[in-house]
Amino acid sequence: MLVLAQWSHLRPFSTPNESAGSQVNKKFSASYKATIGADFLTKEVLVNDRLVTMQLWDTAGQERFQSLGVAFYRGADCCVLVYDVNNSKSFEALDSWRDEFLVQANPRDPEGFPFVVIGNKIDVEESKRMISSKRAMTFCQSNGNLPYFETSAKEALNVEQAFEVIAHNALAQEETEEYNGDFGDPINIPLDGDRDSCAC
Repeated sequence: MLVLAQWSHLRPFSTPNESAGSQVNKKFSASYKATIGADFLTKEVLVNDRLVTMQLWDTAGQERFQSLGVAFYRGADCCVLVYDVNNSKSFEALDSWRDEFLVQANPRDPEGFPFVVIGNKIDVEESKRMISSKRAMTFCQSNGNLPYFETSAKEALNVEQAFEVIAHNALAQEETEEYNGDFGDPINIPLDGDRDSCAC
């Protein structure tokens, strides 16, 4: 699974004063350290009485790290797009992040690939909010009815619910890929010629 955010301070389920791992580890810290390149975390979630261990790749949002994307995008079973409800530029970048992911990851079924959208930092006072819930839900509906959550790591709002949906969608995607196989184009080897010698 992959977490994408536009700015270095937009991390999964976090505020500017905490790390990406705060909700994974259920610890809130007053110190903050920006992602450089990518961070890796694991999170266990129970899905249909099955313990699922998610591998979370939190990629840096700065443009200078975008070229690292392909290394992290391929093989992802779900992509989480995170934006700051108090920052319109981060919301406006969701389309480009989604498109970039689809180009780099090259999933078998781009239209059916699971994305989850997170509106982050809802603990900040309402007067500073720039992106309404309605606007975000309209975005999600126009992109294939993507699941949408508004979260606050600081106040532990909707974080576990988001993780449960993310895990469920990632597991479903993984099972679909296993069922379909990921073999690419077949290689045809002609069987003509002398079988007693090497074709080299």
